[in-house]
Amino acid sequence: MKRRMAAAFVAAALALPMLVACSDDSGDSDGKVTLDYWLWDDKQLPAYQACADEFTKANPNVTVKISQTAWQQYWQNLTTQLASGAAPDVWTDHASYYPQFVTSNQILDIQPFVDKDKVDLSRYQSGLADLFVKDGKRYGLPKDWDTMAVVYNTAHVKDTAGLDALTWNPVDGGSFEQAIRKATVDANGRTGLDPGFDKNSVKVYGFLPEWQDGSQGQNGWGLLANANGFTYLDKNPWGTKYRYDDPKLAETIAWFKHLIDAGYAPKFDKQSTLGRDAVMDAGQAAFTIVGSWTITSYLGGTAKQKYAFAPLPTGPQGRKTAINGLSDAIYAGTKHPDQAWAWVKFLGSAACQDIVGDKAVVFPAIRSGAEKALAAHKAAGRDVHVFTDEAAAPGGTFFLPITDHGNEVSQIVQDAIQSVVLGQAPAADALKKANTQVNALFK
Repeated sequence: MKRRMAAAFVAAALALPMLVACSDDSGDSDGKVTLDYWLWDDKQLPAYQACADEFTKANPNVTVKISQTAWQQYWQNLTTQLASGAAPDVWTDHASYYPQFVTSNQILDIQPFVDKDKVDLSRYQSGLADLFVKDGKRYGLPKDWDTMAVVYNTAHVKDTAGLDALTWNPVDGGSFEQAIRKATVDANGRTGLDPGFDKNSVKVYGFLPEWQDGSQGQNGWGLLANANGFTYLDKNPWGTKYRYDDPKLAETIAWFKHLIDAGYAPKFDKQSTLGRDAVMDAGQAAFTIVGSWTITSYLGGTAKQKYAFAPLPTGPQGRKTAINGLSDAIYAGTKHPDQAWAWVKFLGSAACQDIVGDKAVVFPAIRSGAEKALAAHKAAGRDVHVFTDEAAAPGGTFFLPITDHGNEVSQIVQDAIQSVVLGQAPAADALKKANTQVNALFK
């Protein structure tokens, strides 16, 4: 869908204050400045290029050069560039990664700019602006948010009655497990509900788990664990005591292990090395859990199967979805802090986020942008209301943990959970040991 620029947007974009570039040796001889801006999502690149074009129209002395690389390479490159003192002026930041930049003094506190320009933080989705604050210092403005939902292959899940009201518990799995069992099919065409089902010869798995999910389980176990009453930390953000030894989490991981043992989900050591999207597109699984950033992958023109979304199942403590938000960070060593702030301020404005919303790749942090994204999806025939419904449900969202030692915590917990699903240790034992290791990092 081609975006049509409303007159109100043009006025807002051109109302940006003109900047005078600093005349130092890092700028061009004519006083112009080029800002390096990094992001990882290729699907969002066109929207942010459009934002950059509008920004430069209002600020002719400032050009934004955008570089995009895939997720894993992105963080590797950024870490290397930060260590060498050659980082981009501004980069797309993630709540799981930014604490390490704060600890290393590599990220600029923008609170003085926010105060000076009287930025209205109330316009963002509730709670997002607080994620990037520590000790009164602010390290980014919200740019978007995501929630999670169940996605299913409509060829494998023909009976959709009840999918909007799935239930789950760690004892018998509730109606969610029943749907998974019904969608699991062995080589002889028998489903997981049939007493003769052959778990050693499965053609279509009912559920495809994500096991490379770090310490958060955003794509599955973390959501159900929170619905079971688990919380990650003593406080969030910036807690110092993790709770991975909570029996509610062990029960949840044990249930996932049960799916594997019963043949309703693939064994971890036998699971395809392809990403879950590719496995789903190959028609080898019926259900999985994904974030709103995958909407166009599943409902777009390149999808190899026909899919639909359903809400997450309701657990003993209700339906719970992680809500995560990105921000834009300014490098502490930038030679153009004023221009970098002007760009970040524009990225955090309705003028830019409405452009992003019209592109319908993510839900922008400002409500008007999110509304535009929902409208654009609807106009394209994509039913994605489950994501916005979950974001709006009172008490239905939780934030992913933000603490120091994020990388170490992620590896310790992921290794522990993988040991459980491989059958190397009971869930309670593995998680208790991991929790001791994790909390020792904070002593």
